[in-house]
Amino acid sequence: MKIRKSEIGFLLIVLLSFVVGFYFYPQMPESMASHWGVDGQVNGYMPKFWGVFLMPIISVIMLVFFVVLPRVDPKKENIEKFRNYFDGFVFLIFAFLFYVYAITLYWNLITPEARASFSIIKFLVPAFAILFYYIGILISHAKSNWSIGIRTPWTMSQEDVWDKTHKLGGTLFKAAAVISLLGFVFVKYAFWFLLAPVIFVTLFIVLYSYLLFRKHHK
Repeated sequence: MKIRKSEIGFLLIVLLSFVVGFYFYPQMPESMASHWGVDGQVNGYMPKFWGVFLMPIISVIMLVFFVVLPRVDPKKENIEKFRNYFDGFVFLIFAFLFYVYAITLYWNLITPEARASFSIIKFLVPAFAILFYYIGILISHAKSNWSIGIRTPWTMSQEDVWDKTHKLGGTLFKAAAVISLLGFVFVKYAFWFLLAPVIFVTLFIVLYSYLLFRKHHK
């Protein structure tokens, strides 16, 4: 199996997360904050080992998944047609995970006084917005396959339905990304600015693919 240069880059990010984890492990509290609620307050803790190494371990599992996926897809030749966009998306996923991991470690390192003025939501909203926007870029270029994209019975049945659905879906995901940035300003409602547009786009685009398929077959 030939290893791509991009996959080496993904591996380096994963290795970096382990290096960072080993470096900061002695400085971490025995019980680490690991989860925050929609109000930005901590509502979950875990033992130090898992608090430090769970995210790197998850990254390893995802690395295997993203390396194997394009090679076993029945339509892998179509994935190669937009492989650069796919690789960019995977890189962004690992960068996003590392970013969240770094924020988590930082929060557990700083003093209680510093935590009082630290808004984790303001750090996460722009990261999610970038991720959503790139998802829009990815799916607008995605060709028919069984692994990546808006895979409904109707998009998988007809290539023209796939293309039109993904073109519209890409535009709508970019719009959802822009709307999600309002969560940076209205922190109290950030969860809804992030979640509601994505749910709406997902449901709408599934319905759109069905209606488009029916129109083509009348």
